[in-house]
Amino acid sequence: MRIMFKLCAIFFLTIFSMISTKAEDAPSFRNQIQPILARYGCSSGACHGAAAGQGGFKLSLRGYDNEGDFLSVTRSSQGRRVTLEDPARSLILLKATKTVSHKGGEKIKADWPEYKILADWIASGAPGPQESDTRIDHIEISPAHVTLKNGETLPLKVIAFFKDNRQEDVTRWVKYTAGNSAVATVEDTGVVKIVGRGEGTITAWYLSQLSIATISVPYEKPVLTEAFDAFKPKNFIDEEVLKKLVELNIPPSAQCTDGEFIRRAYIDTLGILPSSDEAKNFLSDKSLDKRDRLINTLLQRPEFVDYWTYKWSDLFLVNGNKLPVQPMWSYYQWIRRQVELNTPWDEMVRSLLTVTGSTLENGAGNFFTLHDEPTKLAETVSVAFLGMSINCAKCHNHPMEKWTNDQYFAFANLFSRVRSKNGEVKDERIIYAATEGDIVQPLKGVPQSPAALDALPIALTSTDDRRITLAKWLTAAENPYFSRSITNRLWKNFFGIAVVESVDDLRMTNPASNERLLSAAASFLVKNKFDLKELMREIMKSETYQRSSVALPGNKDDNRFYARYYPKRLMAEAALDAVSQVTAVPTDFRMDKRNANQGIGEAYPMGYRAMQIPDSNTVSYFLSSFGRPERVQTCECERTNEPSMAQALHLANGDTLNKKLAEKENRISKLLAEGKTDEQLIDEAYILCVSRFPTEIEKNSFIKLLSESKTPVEKRIVLEDVFWGLMSSREFMFNH
Repeated sequence: MRIMFKLCAIFFLTIFSMISTKAEDAPSFRNQIQPILARYGCSSGACHGAAAGQGGFKLSLRGYDNEGDFLSVTRSSQGRRVTLEDPARSLILLKATKTVSHKGGEKIKADWPEYKILADWIASGAPGPQESDTRIDHIEISPAHVTLKNGETLPLKVIAFFKDNRQEDVTRWVKYTAGNSAVATVEDTGVVKIVGRGEGTITAWYLSQLSIATISVPYEKPVLTEAFDAFKPKNFIDEEVLKKLVELNIPPSAQCTDGEFIRRAYIDTLGILPSSDEAKNFLSDKSLDKRDRLINTLLQRPEFVDYWTYKWSDLFLVNGNKLPVQPMWSYYQWIRRQVELNTPWDEMVRSLLTVTGSTLENGAGNFFTLHDEPTKLAETVSVAFLGMSINCAKCHNHPMEKWTNDQYFAFANLFSRVRSKNGEVKDERIIYAATEGDIVQPLKGVPQSPAALDALPIALTSTDDRRITLAKWLTAAENPYFSRSITNRLWKNFFGIAVVESVDDLRMTNPASNERLLSAAASFLVKNKFDLKELMREIMKSETYQRSSVALPGNKDDNRFYARYYPKRLMAEAALDAVSQVTAVPTDFRMDKRNANQGIGEAYPMGYRAMQIPDSNTVSYFLSSFGRPERVQTCECERTNEPSMAQALHLANGDTLNKKLAEKENRISKLLAEGKTDEQLIDEAYILCVSRFPTEIEKNSFIKLLSESKTPVEKRIVLEDVFWGLMSSREFMFNH
């Protein structure tokens, strides 16, 4: 019996040794099997990578969990998916080749390399992921930038670079997606086909690594040399824009008129219209530097503080629904003070993220009152200050970005020790940093060492305020995400279309329309120590910003390369303030939504503009219907400029415009009382509403109507109609 036992032991040890030897040369589960499962959609969200899997078989999304996926493939369902003694009978191969029924259809064929890799892996004992496995460093797609013609095709090539200095051609196992399918499409094999003109991108995904190829397809039309020659670059913005336009053969529009420029600059910088006198003086000024002088003046106006305080209050979620009145005001006043002082953006963000103490004495503390959970803080900070959403990485590796599940929880753990307690007075909270406490990484069951997304981790035992380390990394000049994010937000404000759309989506798979432009603008901001006014000044001084919104035949299809200025509807608050400004009838704003309809809510002082209100918790049908954000989440998507029937009906029949026009002591009454001629009345209406004088046709048609009025009452009604027609027009409601 003892001899028999020894013989059996020797037999099993020999078999184990043989399998181990085979396993050394076996395909790597981490580096070869997972890419195959991802490439053919097995681990996609539409298949077994879904939250609940499919048909009782569940994989992690795109293979982010190697250990879990290995167990699922080899151990779940009693290990029926692999047959070590006869690999060809393995269910994973029979299903993939549709030898047996498979709802996902045929994925591979028996004579393909993928089949051999899977079979060899199973024949080698189906070894799992090993700590000794080499890790991927990055991938490179080539060509990275190419110019093609419509109808052409091009095969791409992708090389994977591993940390052991090994390189491998992985073109066949890469997952490809087209960023602009109206320009270029891509086959599963990596062959690009050009189907339109403009610029598109192809994203290559392999083992959670991404690489982007840019495809340029110039418009095939006669080159308008006179249009390019007339575009005289004033600064780096113009130089980079012009390079892109020449590359794509898109001619730039002419320079905008003075009336268009003054109105555009006022709205984009102050959120108001120029007054009648301001517009007239600017139009009559013949000096060559008047636009630059106007820009410098606007940046020093008190309305600049109102406008940008309101913009940052959107970003920082100043909301009376979520904060008591006094903390809300304290938060707003803190933001306002930073704008008044022109605090550099990096300094402002550092102060916000490292704040301690009373939320009444230091309003920045209310940022942490609003976000009282580490993962919420991590997600808000990444969107607000990096322009990227890491939410997807909370459950799995980000499917469209490089951020992993581990990085998400490492980032969130930076906020796990932020605490608050009641203060000595009503509604006061005290923000402080504790010296212990971590959040657990659910997949591992232990805390993840805290770390900013691309930074080295902090020791779990350190008692220092982790937010200080985060703030230093976040606002560092060498951190490209931070400078690019705020640069992109400012660009969106002035042009309506950001260099990266949307401003909350600066992921790698959503590249900039002009990478050189964004990089140069971000570098300019860093060089000027994050002084936002300096970048604003540079933007407005550029010929790019001062282009006409009137399209040429050659650039009418352009909506992302800045060949012209893109008209954009006034934001809700600016539109309401414009109506109040033109009619000289202020809007009555009330603080409490619940009681405002009954007229018993506490009112703001009469004369407050919508842009001066600190709180989104203010009743206004106009603001709500025209897309004012609720300030519930940090996302540009909260504000909408989409047109709707409700907006059209409100302009035509609603109380806002009609009541202000009918008000006895309004602008119309004043103009009539001044005894102006009919021609002067029409001139004044146009200057007030659209910052230009009427054309002869416009003027004559309205003068005819006024001259036919038999009584002062009839004349007033006609003049009300003139103002109504202008203020309900596209020219008034849009910045152009």
